[in-house]
Amino acid sequence: MNSAPLVCLSASGGGHFRQLLDLEPLWSRYPHFLVTEDTVLARSLARREDVEFIPHFALGQSRMGKGWAMLSGAARSAWHSLRIMLRRRPDVVITTGAGSQIFVIAWARLIGAKVILVDSFARFHAPSKFARIGGPLANIRITQSQVSADNWPGSTAFDPLRTEPAIAQGKERLLFATVGAILPLHRLERAVVELKAAGRIPEDVVLQVGKSDLPRPKIPGLTIVESLPFDELQELLTRADLVVCHAGTGSIITALAQCCGVVAIPRRVSAGDSYDDHQSEIAEVFASRGLIEIADDAETLSVALDRARAAKRHRAVMDHSALMAHLEHQIAAWYPKRARPLAAKTARQPNA
Repeated sequence: MNSAPLVCLSASGGGHFRQLLDLEPLWSRYPHFLVTEDTVLARSLARREDVEFIPHFALGQSRMGKGWAMLSGAARSAWHSLRIMLRRRPDVVITTGAGSQIFVIAWARLIGAKVILVDSFARFHAPSKFARIGGPLANIRITQSQVSADNWPGSTAFDPLRTEPAIAQGKERLLFATVGAILPLHRLERAVVELKAAGRIPEDVVLQVGKSDLPRPKIPGLTIVESLPFDELQELLTRADLVVCHAGTGSIITALAQCCGVVAIPRRVSAGDSYDDHQSEIAEVFASRGLIEIADDAETLSVALDRARAAKRHRAVMDHSALMAHLEHQIAAWYPKRARPLAAKTARQPNA
């Protein structure tokens, strides 16, 4: 058989999915399909790509008193994943995790597919729980931090983050606040609404809140939306001078790519808005490089916004060229008569 190997791209929603899209210069050269959760970004991509949807679940749901939801989601995810793998039978699976994708790679190995596990950029110091569980199923293990690689035997590190000083151009007196694609973040929502109502945010504000049950007060200069199509989100970021976001890598890097001043409010277990504290780790690493400010509530957000307004701006890009070259070599080794080499390896800005 001389046809190119069929590649399955596997990721949950949010930042995991965005990191998978950063590898498009590699996987777009092969017959491919995507397996992910039903999010706004995934539905937008499904207009031009072959996308299969599976139910969401995460092990951390049990810590938040949602054990039954976790078990139910896991059972449905396992069944949907099995049906997809048996029907599509990919040769290679590239996954960035997490949660729901564990069954995708398990069934993929059972039908003989090769699995490449790229651990989340969010994990700087040690592999994620998904990587620790899924690692034994993977033929290739990739981490995006050398420190994490040192703590994950058998893995190879490729750090993609590149930053440079930049001058923000075409910006308006606009603040975009977002809780991300998956879960609400009431602390962020309340802080932004409180400061805007008190006149302490002079910029116009667009606040994306997800499936939040909090009231939506009518405040001049404040627009509250549940979600935004991908193209509208990108257009907002080109105009916004400031961004307040949860501390997901996708949200932070996308804002930095547009030279925005960024304040991150990490999700925390102690506040009841996360399964774990990995977002605190993410925020601290970006802050230590002088790229963002960190806040937790209205008062700390007000101070952080003042610092962000005065701070020098940086542009960030994710350069996955070395990683894609490595994966290209692996696929060529597995399927020497079927691989399709990359024509060029260039840096790619992150998706929103």
